[in-house]
Amino acid sequence: MARDVHVVEEVEIPEGVSVETDGRRVRVSGPKGELERDFSHARGVIIRVEDGKVVIESYFAKSRERAMVGTIAGHIKNMIKGVLGGFRYKLKIMYSHFPVNVKVEGDKLVISNFLGEKGVRVARIMPGVSVQVKGSDVIVEGIDLEAVAQTAANIELATKVKDKDRRKFMDGIYIYEREVIAQ
Repeated sequence: MARDVHVVEEVEIPEGVSVETDGRRVRVSGPKGELERDFSHARGVIIRVEDGKVVIESYFAKSRERAMVGTIAGHIKNMIKGVLGGFRYKLKIMYSHFPVNVKVEGDKLVISNFLGEKGVRVARIMPGVSVQVKGSDVIVEGIDLEAVAQTAANIELATKVKDKDRRKFMDGIYIYEREVIAQ
């Protein structure tokens, strides 16, 4: 079993963003807001801020710790992108048989008349995420990538068609574009 003596990954902190660490808890603040994430599950990994960089490192790392260093660096990069601009997912409402009605009610997206069903289908909107319905598009935006992506997945799953031929029944709401909102 090979061990690396020192595994290190550095993430640059851009202008207008501040990063604070408290043990393995990371808080990133920027013009769009503030995100906090707890990496306490990452045993053997050290996270610190020095000279305008976030340094993630591990000593005598096995493959798990090596992977964890890269994963944490990726999460911190996404947090920085989020507080600088945010993330946007676009979904398309598709139907060929019955016109689908979609509306936002508080922290839920309500989908009615899907495949002519009498009942409504509901997709949960995660905290800190905004959802807008514009014509046949559903736009999901927020600063936390995981919350935005989970909301888009919830919407897609709410209209999943079961026991039908997918070539014929293409009705549903599908993700067609993901983007980082520029600052």
